[in-house]
Amino acid sequence: MKHLIPEFEQWKRRYPAGFESSLTIPCLRRIQEDRGYVADSDIDGLVEYLGVPRIQVEEVLEFYTQFRRVPIGAFHLQVCHNVSCTMRGAERILDHVQARLGIVSGQTTPDRCFTLSRVECLGSCGTAPMMMVNDTYHENLDIPKMDAMIAELSATVPAERAS
Repeated sequence: MKHLIPEFEQWKRRYPAGFESSLTIPCLRRIQEDRGYVADSDIDGLVEYLGVPRIQVEEVLEFYTQFRRVPIGAFHLQVCHNVSCTMRGAERILDHVQARLGIVSGQTTPDRCFTLSRVECLGSCGTAPMMMVNDTYHENLDIPKMDAMIAELSATVPAERAS
């Protein structure tokens, strides 16, 4: 995390003195962008840097679902299961993906290619069922589309993740 401090210092200059705690979310986001997740050592470093109680950082990590505390696969499949998606078959799709990948929601495949998450609303109700793969929306899903997508993604997994 220390190599990110110069970047954090630039951000800090935008805030009035005494508002350092406002940097908690942007700093956590940048740490995760850099490492892929937020490690305990990152929390320790951020607490020291911002001068905030550890519980404040922990609460942010617990509340906002975009933050991860453990490494994930090369492709993060986040299947929406809110009302619209569920009514249009999201649970059936999720069951199929779990069976195909041999994992359940919250797990990562042994080859570290896929992490599967069942998430609350992703805000695309009109194109349900949908999911995000990393930062990209995939809408109007069905099982054949899922199978094709998994096959395509499996063929493009970065070599360093598949080892």
